[in-house]
Amino acid sequence: VQLQASGGGLVQPGGSLRLSCSASGGTFRRLTTGWFRQAPGKEREFVAAFKWTNNSPYPADSVKGRFSISRDNTKNTVYLQMDNLKPEDTAVYLCAAGERLISSTLGNPTAYHYWGQGTQVTVSS
Repeated sequence: VQLQASGGGLVQPGGSLRLSCSASGGTFRRLTTGWFRQAPGKEREFVAAFKWTNNSPYPADSVKGRFSISRDNTKNTVYLQMDNLKPEDTAVYLCAAGERLISSTLGNPTAYHYWGQGTQVTVSS
């Protein structure tokens, strides 16, 4: 499975961005898909995931109420809508996908089998 992330950029605090992650080469609808982010000098941080088994989103507490994850199986694409962005959201955002993930492992990057290349999000005035 190949993942291609896009949609990053420079945005002012309080602004919005929508990231997209397109998948190819696999059975997308049977993959749990997720977003992680990594800022310079920091560990990779879980942002949100979407489980295919129950068709449900799982946002991290740190972004709940501001970010939302969704997916379109007809387009093999998962989205991350980011609203009310803050400077601390600045990071490289990476999309990931995995097979047979359970809820307790959604936030663990080592549970995912496939990774995209990342897209830079910079929140600054």
